[in-house]
Amino acid sequence: MKSTTLKTSAYWLTTGLLALEFAVGGAFQIARPPVVMTGMAHLGYPAYFATLLGVWKLLGAVALLVPGFPRIKEWAYAGIFFDVTSAVVSILAVGDGLSQAILPLVFVALTVASWALRPASRSMLTIAPRISTRSLHTAVDAAA
Repeated sequence: MKSTTLKTSAYWLTTGLLALEFAVGGAFQIARPPVVMTGMAHLGYPAYFATLLGVWKLLGAVALLVPGFPRIKEWAYAGIFFDVTSAVVSILAVGDGLSQAILPLVFVALTVASWALRPASRSMLTIAPRISTRSLHTAVDAAA
């Protein structure tokens, strides 16, 4: 298997799992069944926070999957990273222990992997390539 095919497959696997988790999790948080509300209360969050998180999770899942919009994808990755790392901290803060934080840690890894494996068409670099320091110095020297 070619390395580009392997990379593309790994990207879609990690992104698909991440988007699925956020779509299903978001839908559950919007629906607010008792198990979700009990969990939110246990972590010390107000009830309305479930709906807020649910909406953002659904939007993040959609942003990861639709073609184009690389800037929105970057924001989605940032939001997902904040969500899953905050879940780890929240779980540990209430004393539930590391064993309860394993699943959110898996999603931290999936988030980083999906972001790192994304194709150029889904990257901000295709919109605004980085300016090398050499180009920057040349521009400053020319302006002086």
